[in-house]
Amino acid sequence: MFGAGLIKGLIETGRNFVGSYYQAERLTTVQYPEEKLPPDENARTIPFLVYDGEDAARGLRCTACTICEQECPPQCITIVKDAVKKPDYLGKMQLQPKVFDIDISTCMECGICVEVCPFDSIKMDRVFELAVRERFASLLLHKAQLAKPNTYFQKIHPIQAAEIDAQRAEAQRKAEAKAKADAEAKARAAAAVPAKATVA
Repeated sequence: MFGAGLIKGLIETGRNFVGSYYQAERLTTVQYPEEKLPPDENARTIPFLVYDGEDAARGLRCTACTICEQECPPQCITIVKDAVKKPDYLGKMQLQPKVFDIDISTCMECGICVEVCPFDSIKMDRVFELAVRERFASLLLHKAQLAKPNTYFQKIHPIQAAEIDAQRAEAQRKAEAKAKADAEAKARAAAAVPAKATVA
């Protein structure tokens, strides 16, 4: 019949229009900002720095290696190394950034900084309400503003955080086992020296 396709299209349009008022799968909008849909786990906006424990200064994972600064396409990351070294979660003495700034006005949210970081210290956030009145000072985020606890990372990216925590726990277990074995070997060596001296 001539015009059958047009009639079917109008029926489908009418069904979608009427259904958008009461069918849950068709209610695609919420009353923002009073209502907000939670972002997907894979959603990403701006980077943030992860720290372990309660103290951001002591638990910051970043070692100021500057790889993210070098690889950042828009060059929005600025890092200045601190002269003082602090122990990381494996007990190794590592540098930390004295200054770590990200200019989110130029950040393209590509996530390359996350991919190149060898210490899992920088991750992508899911915050999206970033509008401010002051364009320059307010869009330059400093280390204190960027640092967020690992519990926050676990909350917004639970699957990825669980994998990283498992890897770090295994690395820490191996490091502790190695340190214990080295200490026992040194103790045996120290005990063997007086014994040889006595025999002589």
